[in-house]
This record gives sequence, structure tokens and C-alpha cells, in this order.
Amino acid sequence: MISVRDLRVDYDDVCAVKDLSFEVPRGEIYGLIGPNGAGKTTTLRTMVGLIEPTYGTVLLNGIDLTTHREDAVACVGFMPDFSPIYDDLTVYEFLDLFASAYKLPMDSRPHLIHKYIDMVELTEKRDALTAGLSRGMKQRLMLAKTLLPAPDIILLDEPASGLDPHSRILLKNILKQQGAEGKTIIISSHILTELAEFCTSIGIMERGHMVTSGKVEEIGARVFQEKHYLVEVLGEEERCAVLLASDIRLSKIEQQGKSFAFNFDGDEQQAAALLKTLTVADIPVIKFIRDVESLEDIFMQIGAREVA
Repeated sequence: MISVRDLRVDYDDVCAVKDLSFEVPRGEIYGLIGPNGAGKTTTLRTMVGLIEPTYGTVLLNGIDLTTHREDAVACVGFMPDFSPIYDDLTVYEFLDLFASAYKLPMDSRPHLIHKYIDMVELTEKRDALTAGLSRGMKQRLMLAKTLLPAPDIILLDEPASGLDPHSRILLKNILKQQGAEGKTIIISSHILTELAEFCTSIGIMERGHMVTSGKVEEIGARVFQEKHYLVEVLGEEERCAVLLASDIRLSKIEQQGKSFAFNFDGDEQQAAALLKTLTVADIPVIKFIRDVESLEDIFMQIGAREVA
């Protein structure tokens, strides 16, 4: 797991990260969200010992980065944005170089290298020079390099930069699998659609400090007090409109043809009771769902408040 407490990073007279605190439990995929300049990259680089903090504590798998740096970073795989690639090496040679740097056993290196080349779908490029790879392929190669030593903690800085749609889906699936295997993952991005489908928790940074952090659904519940529902019926629209309007727990009811959207001040059992009321009244309901707030909704709500 990861624990950051009261982290501050100063560049001369600029405070890049201010009293930052958050935790990421084992197996979580944590999206570090914020606009460019929010302090995301500085935070990740500090967490792997590339930047010296002004003060604060970083624990990686319970190991203090300040007092036991080598042991702490040994369990971390870090993929920076715009990672350097050695153009005169083939894909296999590039990974073999890092396998040696990671001190992986000689007899297991070929198997591991082929495993991760296949995982990132670069099998046909195994013997190609890295100089000839597209930017997206280079990103996938760097992901393979990051995963090669099987780190317990994975830190990725804007990993989807330059990826085509297929590669983005591949990245998402790989990270979901790593999380399912118990790896702790932080992925930073300013593009929320990259994170929405697979992050289990998020932290929103603004101007160097953490605005909010936690499970996506918990943050959504705090930010949006009312629950938003969508109902679609197959006929009987007028009777449905009358019935919905008579329920004092509903507000902001909007109708578009056979679809109704509204805020609902009730729990899940009360929502189920509302659905039963509609069906008992012989209203043919074909859709009754809660419209869960997206990361974009949460970010805009919190970000707008913070900027104001």
C-alpha cells in the first residue's frame, strides 16, 4: 500500500506540492487527477526518490522512503511521461537490458521478456529496432519495462499519451488485471476519460494540494447529495408523468418523449418501491436506472468550487 503524509515540495520560491496527504490500499487503481501544473508529476517523482521533498513522509509497502530509500523503491515500477528509449536496441534487447538492471535471474529472463512483449502486443516487433516504433508502441514497450520486475506498486505518469484507441483499451485491461492481482497502482492524467472505466478511487489535485481523495462512488455521494434517476416507459407517458409528479421525494423532473429524468431523495429500497408503484399501476417500464455521476461531473463540480 501507499501512504503519503504532509508532503511538501518547493522549487525555489514556488510550492509545487503543498501538505499533500492520501492513502492507496493494496489492489486499488488510484487516479491522480488534475489540470496541467497541479503537481501530479512532482508528486510521483518525489514518491520514487527522484525529487527531494521539503518535508513529509512517503511509505511504500510500509517502508519509509526518507530513511530506507533503496528498499522502498525496490518494490516500485515507475513509468514517466515521455520515457527515454535507446534507439539502437531491439525491443528484446531493450527489455533484456532492464532485466539485467533489475537483477532478474539469468535463467528466467527470456521467459519473462517474452511474457511482457506478448502482454503489450509487440510480439511481431520483438527483433525490430526501437527507433522504428511508433509513439504508441514505445509507450507499450515502456509499460512492459515497468512491469518486468513484477513490482508491488506501479506508478504511471500520463501513460495513455500517444496511444491509439486499441492501445488504450489494452492499457486499461492490463492495469485492471494488475489490480486484480493485488498490485497498488497510481495513474496520473488530466484526461478524465482515460481513467473513468477502471479507476476504483481518485484524488483530485489543484494548485499543489489535494482537494479530495477516496472511492469514486463515495466522493460522488458527498458532492452530489441528490441521486439522479432515468425512467423510460413504453406508452402511458401521461399517467407516468402524473404519478412521478405526485411523489414528494422527486424533484427537477424532466420529460423527453417516453423518457423521464429526475432527482430522487431516497435510498435504494425507496427507489425499488417507486419502481413497484409504477409497475403496479400498469405503466410499462422498460428502463429504470440510477444515473451515476461521471468523473467529469465530479471534477467540474469540485474544480469549479475550488477555483471560485
